[in-house]
Amino acid sequence: MSVARVTEIIASSSKSFEKAVENGIERANKTLKNVKGAWVESQKVIIDDGKIEEYRVTLKITFVLED
Repeated sequence: MSVARVTEIIASSSKSFEKAVENGIERANKTLKNVKGAWVESQKVIIDDGKIEEYRVTLKITFVLED
């Protein structure tokens, strides 16, 4: 039987929401072991002078705890 934990992170990209998600998962994998899933809790854009400057996502990352 395995036990999982969920942690929340915020990631960003100047390109797209998809790239922000990829950045967040890539970074989570550097710190967390056994990352098994993620879901996007929210999306947000930062606008400057009428243009989108940054895409941000709040991710819930699921990882399995080691015995």
